[in-house]
Amino acid sequence: MRLPPSIMQHRRVRLEPLGEQHRADLRQACDADPALWRDLYPFSMAGEHFGPAWDRLMRQAQDGSWIPFAVLVDGVCLGMTSYIAPDEANATVEVGGTYYAPDARGGAVNPAAKRLMLAHAFAAGARRVQFKVDAINARSRAAVLKLGAVQEGVLRQDRITWTGRIRDTVVFSILADEWPAVRERLDERLAAFG
Repeated sequence: MRLPPSIMQHRRVRLEPLGEQHRADLRQACDADPALWRDLYPFSMAGEHFGPAWDRLMRQAQDGSWIPFAVLVDGVCLGMTSYIAPDEANATVEVGGTYYAPDARGGAVNPAAKRLMLAHAFAAGARRVQFKVDAINARSRAAVLKLGAVQEGVLRQDRITWTGRIRDTVVFSILADEWPAVRERLDERLAAFG
């Protein structure tokens, strides 16, 4: 499995390797929902937390531990998503670190972005793509299931969030042999958006 940062295009969204040209738009998107960062994310990118989080993401992009993407709609960065901890030897990767501005939620943006990322990962030789979601994040858990992922279990007291809350993490995955059926359902779902 080789997952180079790539530009990925769907008629609904464009994913580009996250870079300085996306910084201002992403900051604005992150500031649109500070309560979400406080309540549901293990780190914050809202307000004064944006700069340090951005710097960390750029370091992780450099060392290859994260491959972050800007999610663009009509040329504007409305959020981000990432490949996390690509494990080439075992052909596995996590898709996560996903955030969208409130106006980009609930429609075609997330399924289109995930369709691109999953297709890219499996075409690159991934055997397993996983998602890890905070157990209290019902909306994200439902979205991952709606993608076609299988819930595997819960990692109890897995992380301490930036606010000090101890988080349980729900793990989901899609395997390479499940991808054709998942892809078909995603394509049908995206077609329904017109």
